[in-house]
Amino acid sequence: MGDTPATTVTQPQGRRERNKLRVKNRIYEAALVLFTQQGYDQTTVDEITERADVARGTFFNHFQRKEDLIAEWGQERRELLREGLEAGGLTNPEDKATRHVLSRCMSILADISVRNPAQTKAMLTAWVRAGFPLHEHPYAAHMFSEFIRAGRERGDVPQDVDVELAGHLLRDIYLGTLYQWTRGAEEDSDLEAALQAACTAVLDGLVPRCASVR
Repeated sequence: MGDTPATTVTQPQGRRERNKLRVKNRIYEAALVLFTQQGYDQTTVDEITERADVARGTFFNHFQRKEDLIAEWGQERRELLREGLEAGGLTNPEDKATRHVLSRCMSILADISVRNPAQTKAMLTAWVRAGFPLHEHPYAAHMFSEFIRAGRERGDVPQDVDVELAGHLLRDIYLGTLYQWTRGAEEDSDLEAALQAACTAVLDGLVPRCASVR
C-alpha cells in the first residue's frame, strides 16, 4: 500500500521474470539437445552452460542439480497432455464413453512422444535410471483413475472395479509400452497402435464392449 503507481512496481518485476524465464528455457533447451545427441549421463553441466552461453553459476540459479532437468521434461509432458485433453474436450468427460476417452488419451500420449522420438528415448531412459517412476507423483495413474471413476459413475464401468488399481495398471501398461517402443527401431514401430492395443487388452477386462457405444 502506498502512493507509488502500481505499474512502476509490477512492470520491472515482470521484465525480470521474463528474462529469468528466457534464460531458464535456454538452459533447458540446450540440455535437451545435448542429452539427445550424446546421452544424459555423458553430458556435463559445463557442456550445457557452454551451449546455452551462460555462466555455470547461472545454471544453479535455475536448477539445483542436473536431475532437475529431467523433472522439467516430465512437467513439460504433463502440460502437453493437459493441453491435448482440453483441446479434445476430455477434461470433463462425463458424457463420453470410457473406451473413447481412454483411446483418445492414448493417442495424445503417443503424439507427445513421437514429436521427437530421439529426445523421448534419451529422456525416458534418464527418467527411469534416476528413479523418477518410484518417487514421482503418479500423475498418469491419477488421470486414468479419474477417467475410470467417471465411467463407473456413468454406468459403463462395473461398480466393483477398483478405480485406483485400474489407473495404476493403465499407467504401468502405458510406461511399459512406451519403454519397449524406445528400445526398438522407431521406423518399424507404431507407438499409437501399440498403446491402443495395450489399452484395449486392459479394458476388455474392465468395460463390456456393449458399453463402448454412446
